[in-house]
Amino acid sequence: MARLVFGMNQSLDGYVDHMAFAPGPLLFRHFIEEAERQAGSLYGRRIYEIMRYWDDEHPEWGAEERAFAAAWRKQTKWVVSRSLTSVGPNARLVSGDLEGTIRRLKSERDGEIEVAGPELAQSLGELGLIDEYRIYLHPVVIGHGKPYFAGSRPRLRLVAHDLMTEDVIRLTYVPA
Repeated sequence: MARLVFGMNQSLDGYVDHMAFAPGPLLFRHFIEEAERQAGSLYGRRIYEIMRYWDDEHPEWGAEERAFAAAWRKQTKWVVSRSLTSVGPNARLVSGDLEGTIRRLKSERDGEIEVAGPELAQSLGELGLIDEYRIYLHPVVIGHGKPYFAGSRPRLRLVAHDLMTEDVIRLTYVPA
């Protein structure tokens, strides 16, 4: 059975804004390795549209960016949206029964499925479908953006904490 894992970079004040800060080289390498071994990714519409950047080649990319793009393109992606009518390569649109579709997906797959997007994570969390939360805590305060927890705050239990780089900590929680 697959496990749903919601993990994102977060500022000290609780925001996930990819334009305000980004992972350094060591953390980016970690994300490449995660993408290479994940069973797939589950996206909300907004974050999927941002991630479509990796569908195209960019001449300014180095080896690490090309490695991440290759891993991302290879993954099966499920995109939850009521407004999209089509999605890109290796992606499937989820527009109907969210709970039933995701429960089936979890039962049919093995491994980790990444959940991306705070609103989608909130919806899945409220349905009891998120198995793990990973907060990559960066030492920045930005004062704006989208909060990691988009709605109600789930009761969580800390199960691990790891120093990922000299200044980024990964906090791993499971529902309490």
